Amino acid sequence: MLDFSVTFIITIINITILFLILRAVLFKPVTKLMADRAKRVQDSIDQAEKDKVSARQLAEEYGAKLKNAQTEAEQILKSSKEDAERQAQRIIAEGKEQAADVLAAAQKQIEAEHQASLAKFKLEAAVLVMAAASKLAEREFSNEDNRRYVNMLLDELAAKKGKL
Repeated sequence: MLDFSVTFIITIINITILFLILRAVLFKPVTKLMADRAKRVQDSIDQAEKDKVSARQLAEEYGAKLKNAQTEAEQILKSSKEDAERQAQRIIAEGKEQAADVLAAAQKQIEAEHQASLAKFKLEAAVLVMAAASKLAEREFSNEDNRRYVNMLLDELAAKKGKL
C-alpha cells in the first residue's frame, strides 16, 4: 500500500516550493526573455519591411532622377551644339566681312594706282606731244610727213602705255 508518511508530504511541499521558486526565478524571466526576443525579431522583420519599401522608393526616385539627368544632359549637349553652330556662323560672317573689307581696300588701292598711272601717262604723253610739236615747228611738213610723225607718236604712246 501506499505509505503517506511525513517525508512524502515534505517532499511534496518541497517540490511545490521549488516549483514556485523556479517559476518566480527561472520561468518568468526566461518567458519574459523569450517574449522580448520574439518582439525584437518581429520589430526587426517590420523594420526590414519598412527598409525594403524605403529602398524601393529610393530606387524609383533615383531612376526618375537618372532619367531627368539624362534628359538634361541631352538638352545641354543640344544647347552646346547650337551655341557652337551660332558661334561658327558668327565667325564665318566676320571672316567674310573682313575679306570683303580687304577686297574693297585692295580695289580702292588698285583704282588709285590706275588713276596715278593714267595721270603719269597723260603727263608723259603731253611731254612727248610737246617735244614732237617743237620738232615739227622747226620745219615744214608734207601730208606724208604728218602721217609718219603721227604714226611714230602713236607707236611711242602705245609703247609707254604697255610699260605701265
